[in-house]
Amino acid sequence: MRIALLQTNASDDPARNLAATRDMIVEAARGGATFVLTPEVTNCVSASRSRQTSVLRREEEDPTLSALAAAAKEYGIWLLIGSLALQSGDPDGRFANRSFLIGPDSKVRARYDKIHMFDVDVSPEETYRESAGYRPGSEAILARTEIGAIGMTICYDVRFPHLYRKLAQEGAEILTVPAAFSPGTGPMHWEPLLRARAIETGAFVLAPAQTGTHSATSGRERRTHGHSLVVSPWGEVLLDAGTEPGVHFAEIDLAAVAEARRKVPSVHADAEFDVRVMGERR
Repeated sequence: MRIALLQTNASDDPARNLAATRDMIVEAARGGATFVLTPEVTNCVSASRSRQTSVLRREEEDPTLSALAAAAKEYGIWLLIGSLALQSGDPDGRFANRSFLIGPDSKVRARYDKIHMFDVDVSPEETYRESAGYRPGSEAILARTEIGAIGMTICYDVRFPHLYRKLAQEGAEILTVPAAFSPGTGPMHWEPLLRARAIETGAFVLAPAQTGTHSATSGRERRTHGHSLVVSPWGEVLLDAGTEPGVHFAEIDLAAVAEARRKVPSVHADAEFDVRVMGERR
């Protein structure tokens, strides 16, 4: 299967981002990709809650979702919209960070709300409280499709291996990790985490990412790490997109999933044990 990862430098202007993303989808489809993946917050990268409140829409009204679903049908492709920032209707005003799997018929085959919120203090200059603006999801999603069984996750989820193990135990052959990954942690953590998730599960890991400095009409500009990756079930990096925006192609063969799990059948080898704590805290 020929896939394409879109590495984008989205702004806080959804209309501008939609035009750029659609152009890249067309390029990917014309390049022979049958499965195209976009990064986290494809529609709007913003650190300003007031800006988000003014430009974000509910799922049923979101122009990015409807336009990209139409593009999937027009070009006969499977499309993972890595995530969209959406109005959720919650009383507290928090948004949803929601990933969509779109079929070639333009229908939403699966949707997943990011479970793990990025609440961290990377440095005095780089702190995040995603949970202040977004409400977490509560359900893991596995989509069984004609192109394979796809486990859907988003960005910070990658630090929680039990999520990926559970998806693999349920049959996931492909794990998607669209991201807007921090440049503070990315150089040391991004690739090792993705390779670990692939090795532990014997699955392909597809991780399209935002990259660069993201222009903002209000609030501070955000920066992201880039380096969209495709990792094989054996842990081999098949694609590293670097830091420039663009369309990046790879070939994957799901037979490699069964082969990796035959060689190292650890996915279903759970053991019961307790942890004994020895000594005293110092």
